[in-house]
Amino acid sequence: MPKTNVSLEDGYKTTISCRGQIFHADEPVEDGGTDQGPRPSEMFLGALGSCIAITLKMYAGRKGWPLEGVDVALDYERFRGEDYEGYGGDSTYVHEVREGITLRGPLSDEQQVRLKEIATKCPVRRLLATPTFFKEA
Repeated sequence: MPKTNVSLEDGYKTTISCRGQIFHADEPVEDGGTDQGPRPSEMFLGALGSCIAITLKMYAGRKGWPLEGVDVALDYERFRGEDYEGYGGDSTYVHEVREGITLRGPLSDEQQVRLKEIATKCPVRRLLATPTFFKEA
């Protein structure tokens, strides 16, 4: 997988580069940034939503299904682990990601159900939902 490099510049503005692409992340002015890019958390949700949409388009294309477009709306909230219903682990905090996926095109009910299942298998979601370990490079 190609490396992604990030450099902190002015205030909280970062420059991100990968595969010859360059883009920025920042914080809003009210949080001390210069608002020259989305927040890192917004970029994260954008990466997740993009991965879901691309995964669905690829799958539908392989199947020859008439998927004309995908809209993904995402947000998240942090909860204290002890307060989150159904959580029995020992983490101080847990995060709940809420997603809304709209499929456009003349898809059958069965195709829509299958595509919603496939949405749970995109690589970014798998990275988020499975144990991940960080090592110094």
